[in-house]
Amino acid sequence: MASNPPVVVYPPTETGGRRVRIDGTILGTAYSLRDLTAFLQSAGLQGWDELDVAGSALIEWRGGGPDTWEH
Repeated sequence: MASNPPVVVYPPTETGGRRVRIDGTILGTAYSLRDLTAFLQSAGLQGWDELDVAGSALIEWRGGGPDTWEH
């Protein structure tokens, strides 16, 4: 397993939401766990739901975990 998870969720911005990067590519800004799940599904993780995303070791949460979406 790689030392860095392929998914990085950055800290919330001043206006809310968190940037999402997958394998070095910024996919956009997620405003909820549901948004993040949709990004991951579009990146090929079709069978994942919000519980899978919240508990995944593939995700590096910066500036708060899966419950933090506002600055």
